[in-house]
Parts: sequence; C-alpha cells; structure tokens
Amino acid sequence: MKSFPRVFVFTVLLMTLCPGLYAAETGAAGQMDPALMEKMKALTSPSEAHKALEPFVGKWSYTGAFWMSPGEPAQEMTGTMQNEMIFGGRFLKQNIEGPWMGQTFQGVGFTGYDNIKGEYVSVWVDSIGTGIMTASGQYDPAAKTLTQSGVNSCPITGEKARQGRSTWTVLDQEHNVYASYSPGPDGKEFKVMEINYTRSVA
Repeated sequence: MKSFPRVFVFTVLLMTLCPGLYAAETGAAGQMDPALMEKMKALTSPSEAHKALEPFVGKWSYTGAFWMSPGEPAQEMTGTMQNEMIFGGRFLKQNIEGPWMGQTFQGVGFTGYDNIKGEYVSVWVDSIGTGIMTASGQYDPAAKTLTQSGVNSCPITGEKARQGRSTWTVLDQEHNVYASYSPGPDGKEFKVMEINYTRSVA
C-alpha cells in the first residue's frame, strides 16, 4: 500500500485539530508555513522523555496486594503483564491478566508523554469496572519513578471522581513496583494497592 507523504499527513492533522490556525498559517496557494511544519513535527514525534517508559517494556509476572480500607487485611493478587511501545515509541501499552475474586481480571492501559502539555498522561480500563481512569504527572529520573495523580469512578464509595495518586518505580532491569493511594474515610491518604513485577524469562 502506498504511504501518504508526511506533508499531507501534517496538513490533514492541522486542518482537523486547529482549523483556525491552519487558515492563518497557509498562504493563498494553501501551502503550510515550513517553520510551522517543523514545529508540528517536533511536537508530534517521540521525544527524549518517552525513553523513560522503555524499562517497563517486556513480559512480567506479578504478585500484589489490595486494601479495601485502612487497617483491613490485604487481598492478594497474582498474574502476568505484557508491555510494548506502540505507534513508533509514542505510547506504552499494558495488557494485564490474572485471577481475581473467582474470575479472570483483564486490564489495558496506555501511557505516553504529551510533548505539548509537558507531562506523562495515562488511561486505564479493565474488566471489573465501567469507568475509564485518567491520570497525569512527571517522571523523576533520579528516583526512577513515574508519579501521577488522577480520578476514577469508584464502585466502593460511589464517587464519580475519586482522587488518587500512583507511583511506578524501576528497581532494576528485572523488577519494578507499582503503588496506588487514595483518601481513606478520615480523608488521609492510604495505600490501596501495591504490585511487584518480575521480568519473565519466556
């Protein structure tokens, strides 16, 4: 299949997403300003920040714990995760599966770095909810930790936009750990979940 020239792709994107800007930045002949094209190319291409997601790529097994509320016994979790960079290195795609309370849990997530917003953005959906979790934040290269805050609808409390925070830390090439936190009944933050990932040989 013949591929479209990049100039065509960028023109269509600009016309679709920013029609007013497109009209202002094109001449009588309808040619896009070359400087604007270069700016768009930089803003829509994977950047150095995207490389921070590469250590999470691969096949992983996990063990974890989930707390319904502070002080309650932890519910244990196990399963597998497979991560890959998609769309030319723009996004990290997660696929998770494991047993959960007598059923099979499945989840899919996408994380990328938005060059325009200057932050990491994530979305998450799974088989035990009907909402879409969204989050954004920053990566600390010294701590090798991605920290994000966001909201999700909570079936436990009935909240439409429950606040939460998460950290995802690279321990070494073979291990990383994810943790999430939410406000408890007293309003203080408590750890809701901790998942430890180990890289699979196969």
